[in-house]
Amino acid sequence: MANSFLNDLMQTLGDRGRSWIGRPRGALRTGDLADLGEALLSRRGEASGVAIAASLLDGYAFAPLAERLAFLTALADRFGPDSERLARAVADYQADPNPRATGALQAAAEPRRQELIRRLNLAPGGTAALVHMRAELLSHLGSRPDLAEVDRDFAHLLASWFNRGFLVLRPIDWTTPANILERIIRYEAVHAIEGWDDLRRRLEPPDRRCYAFFHPQLVDEPLIFVEVALTSGIPHAIAPLLDSARAPQRAEEADTAVFYSISNTQKGLKGVSFGHFLIKQVAEELKRELPDLKTFVTLSPVPGFARWLRRERGLDHSRYFNAQAKEALSVLDQEGWHADSAAASRVRDVALAAAAAYFLRARSPKGRPIDPVARFHLGNGARLEHLNFLGDVSAKGLKAAHGLMVNYLYDLDEIEKNHEAYAEKGKVIAAPRVRKLLRAEEAPREVA
Repeated sequence: MANSFLNDLMQTLGDRGRSWIGRPRGALRTGDLADLGEALLSRRGEASGVAIAASLLDGYAFAPLAERLAFLTALADRFGPDSERLARAVADYQADPNPRATGALQAAAEPRRQELIRRLNLAPGGTAALVHMRAELLSHLGSRPDLAEVDRDFAHLLASWFNRGFLVLRPIDWTTPANILERIIRYEAVHAIEGWDDLRRRLEPPDRRCYAFFHPQLVDEPLIFVEVALTSGIPHAIAPLLDSARAPQRAEEADTAVFYSISNTQKGLKGVSFGHFLIKQVAEELKRELPDLKTFVTLSPVPGFARWLRRERGLDHSRYFNAQAKEALSVLDQEGWHADSAAASRVRDVALAAAAAYFLRARSPKGRPIDPVARFHLGNGARLEHLNFLGDVSAKGLKAAHGLMVNYLYDLDEIEKNHEAYAEKGKVIAAPRVRKLLRAEEAPREVA
């Protein structure tokens, strides 16, 4: 209610301010966007500033793509640091590097676009508009590296505005308003929700839970959400969890909470990390509700495994596989191999050994695991607990990972220690059973 009152107040200020500056809603010429940015930075009055900010965001929203890109380009070209002010600050600091001069230098070095973005955030709906603007900016970075500095400024400000202290954890269930439930269906990124009946099966039974983080300025937009299954023991395949004919169990009988799907919903918040807070807080909430829960674990996809394996198999001298292993892995090229018990049996051990190498030995140029889901969970302090052969035999699971799924274990007493080992040394904390697979894989290699 308080948030709604503030939004209404800001909307009123904006509408009145538009009349003061002679710009009714929708009257803006889109070519004026950068000039409006300059005007916004020059204003001191709150109401007129809100009006200009709202007009700029309205104009951006309705502008054609070329003009929106022109405004993003102007942020890079016209709204960097004030060069004259920065030169004076540098000279003052060099003459006398005292605390005052240091502060002045820091202030002068800040790009003007950061203050512009802060003022745009004052407009009604400004936060959501800026998140969408950043999402569009990200889509251009591949072809427009000159916009990278603008993106860094967006990321810096959004990380502050979406700090964990501003986020609210809310349970999602079948009584949640339909507009939010519709977003859960739309944003589910791991296991697609096939309509309202499928969503109901994931939310209504007593052994299912869903939680999401919300921000006060995006009250109906879940930022990230996690779907949870309450089970007896650790599951190693996704199909039984999603089976429409399964028999639900009483929540009080469960000893394991399974995080089987985690979805970020806002492309514009890429790089703003709050997923680890979500998992930890949900685990604590579940533990309070159900004290008999002993195990907190994921059932996670491995989105990069098939691509990596295909590349390594194509090399004359792979670091990970000899000719015998490559021959065994050729079974994966056969249509329907996973449904042929003999073929699946032949490839199982070597595929699991390959997966162990993928997680424990393969590294990115930065020295981290190459799998993005692994980086997320290991960085959050989880342990690589189990590799699940044919854990996901859906078309998507077979294409991305030859059916492989992974359990990451969240031991609430070990999370901080595991996180530090990964963050400081890049160490992958893995269960002995996983490391044993790696040792089994280390067969003699061919010599060039």
